[in-house]
Amino acid sequence: MEYQDRTLVCADCSQPFVWTAGEQRFYAEKSFQNEPKRCKACKSRKSARSGGGRDRVESTATCSKCGKQTTVPFRPTQGRPVFCRECYQQQPRG
Repeated sequence: MEYQDRTLVCADCSQPFVWTAGEQRFYAEKSFQNEPKRCKACKSRKSARSGGGRDRVESTATCSKCGKQTTVPFRPTQGRPVFCRECYQQQPRG
């Protein structure tokens, strides 16, 4: 199938934007069913506003192995061990 650039209208800013033939080919290869709804500027503004989908959390905790105070990039769950970087790296991987 031959693709040609198409002009779409952004759902957020109502401005026209070009959906290139290369982008259409990419969508087809990935079996995406819907064409894009936002221009690149609105799409990047939306992802920046939402933090890429998830807020980064940093918590202070005590390492379960050595007892050192550390920070971890998640909220620890009660009853589950938390390790500092050094102790975590020593843990066997399975």
